[in-house]
Amino acid sequence: MVDDAPTPPEGPPDDEIVSLPKAIGALLADLPGILTDRVRLLSLELRRATNALGQMVALGLLAAILVATAWLAFWVGLAAAFLALGVAWPWIVLLVLFINLSAAFWCVMRVKRLAPLLALPATLRRLTDADDLEHDLHRQHEQRPQDSPGREQQRAQPQEQETEHRDG
Repeated sequence: MVDDAPTPPEGPPDDEIVSLPKAIGALLADLPGILTDRVRLLSLELRRATNALGQMVALGLLAAILVATAWLAFWVGLAAAFLALGVAWPWIVLLVLFINLSAAFWCVMRVKRLAPLLALPATLRRLTDADDLEHDLHRQHEQRPQDSPGREQQRAQPQEQETEHRDG
């Protein structure tokens, strides 16, 4: 009877077999070079990023000065137009003051509403109590009103089972 099973391939010669300690030794020998290259790349990129950030800040400041100059020119032109229409200076100054202070107030209120986002609240919640958050989201999804009355009965059953599971 002829054996149809293929013969297993021969292993590599003994000199090609690398033992685990030799492989770890080779890795440890290469580690300083790998780390040095990565640190050098990081250093160069940080230097380039610092230069780019400095240029961005300078250009942003220049743009702010140009916008402020244009804003002043706009209001001077508007005031001159109102003067040509016969409106008295005090009323023009009050109008310009009111509009600018209202816009500044809106900006401050918007900044106050955006400030809490700087603390990365969603990330912190996700990292600190991810299980509680997922449970709360699941519960909110279940409590959301649906259009069909059959959906409420379907939702009531899992809530009862969940309550029994916690109590038991």
